Amino acid sequence: MTTKPQIPRRADFPVFRGITTRWMDNDVYGHVNNVVYYSWFDTTVNAFLIEQGVLDPASGDAVGVVVETLCRYHDSVAFPEPVEAGLRVERIGTSSVRYEIGIFRVGAELASADGHFVHVYVDRETRRPVAVPEAVRAVLLPLTDHQP
Repeated sequence: MTTKPQIPRRADFPVFRGITTRWMDNDVYGHVNNVVYYSWFDTTVNAFLIEQGVLDPASGDAVGVVVETLCRYHDSVAFPEPVEAGLRVERIGTSSVRYEIGIFRVGAELASADGHFVHVYVDRETRRPVAVPEAVRAVLLPLTDHQP
């Protein structure tokens, strides 16, 4: 028998980013379409890295490329409702980072959706794997302390 994953709680995430839903995010079923959640995951991770000064998307030597994503949906969200994305780091490897993201209604205790996003760091020119840059590792380590 498979155990149903536990719905993440707000306290499981050390960092949050506000996200404004848009008219175009809703689908014909009246809720935010599944592909939008992946965009929110990407925005949450990369905005954090840019704000911390460890990602230069235009000219950095090493770049994180997405090799895996997953999203579980627990409760529908719809425009014009704002949401908050929680961010934590599940694992930092030699060349990869697994981020975990929770999408919350503003002030909600339980996530409406959650999932993960894996970056593998590669050389910008050769696209061959490289070690996670030390500056990136340093800003991500504090995000590993908030596991459920």
